[in-house]
Amino acid sequence: MKSIKYFLPIILMIGATACHTTKKINKAIAPKDTTMVVINHTAEDSILFADNVKKNLADNFIDFNTFSAKIKVDIEDAEGKQPDITAVVRMVKDSAIWISLSATFLNFEVFRVLITKDSVIVLNKQKKEVQYRSLDYLQEVTQIPFDFKTIQNLLIGNPIFFDSSNATFKNIGNYILASSVGNDFKNLLTLSLDNKNVLHSKLDDIDLARNRTADITYDAYTNINGKPFSTYRQIVVSEKNKLDLRMNFKQFEFNKELSVSFSVPKNYKKK
Repeated sequence: MKSIKYFLPIILMIGATACHTTKKINKAIAPKDTTMVVINHTAEDSILFADNVKKNLADNFIDFNTFSAKIKVDIEDAEGKQPDITAVVRMVKDSAIWISLSATFLNFEVFRVLITKDSVIVLNKQKKEVQYRSLDYLQEVTQIPFDFKTIQNLLIGNPIFFDSSNATFKNIGNYILASSVGNDFKNLLTLSLDNKNVLHSKLDDIDLARNRTADITYDAYTNINGKPFSTYRQIVVSEKNKLDLRMNFKQFEFNKELSVSFSVPKNYKKK
């Protein structure tokens, strides 16, 4: 069940422990170090060009009322490929994220998680334990400023830690580079020139002493109600340790009626 222990932290963004993968993102398009990329407004990178890219980003942003998905998750660390995980995710916009994690080869649910705007509940179904935490707990453990909407956008496939209002843009061949600097991270997005789909996101910590980075690759887009939805994503998170995670969305639905009810068995012990 080791790989499930790794995936739960990634979904909750508690992925800073126990992994040492050196595997790099395949076919990464954007430069590996955003500090080496200088994006200036030129004749090509005009105000009109920037406004058009911002509009396309806004048009491609996925809004929803509910979302559900079944995801095949592959994880690789220093010890090699770990057993596959099946994740079932249900989300009610700005309200609740319900997650069930199972070992694929056993078809046995191991964890169940409920995330709300101010709390996190984790059921360990193997050990019959329950944890009650505030949402701030995720920030305390990861030292990363994730709020509910950021976790929501991560799962739905929208860019995270990117502010288009202060971004700069540059056309390079068949791609557009979009650079944004926030309070905590620099984000370099690589967009396709034709449809402005996000292909890659490179996050670097503003605090150089931490050397905290994340690479997110988006691929296998499909059209959902006029919006591009990435059905394959690869996430590599690195600080002192690294983790390589690949997510294949096998089933997904938007705006269907769903339940996020969450009950805790009476015989579960609080941890």
